[in-house]
Amino acid sequence: MGDLLLGALALVLVVEGLLPFFSPGTWRQVFERAIRMSDGQIRFLGLSSMLIGLLLLAIWR
Repeated sequence: MGDLLLGALALVLVVEGLLPFFSPGTWRQVFERAIRMSDGQIRFLGLSSMLIGLLLLAIWR
């Protein structure tokens, strides 16, 4: 189980690094837009992301 979690974390880091590597200007714009968001909007995005991830895990298993 630990190997699977480590692999998943590694994949997340690779995917997260794609945009700043290939298009730093776009990444900067996205980050600036995120800074202007309210706490509630950021929490909603985090919750949505977690629920989608759990759904994908349920489908995968």
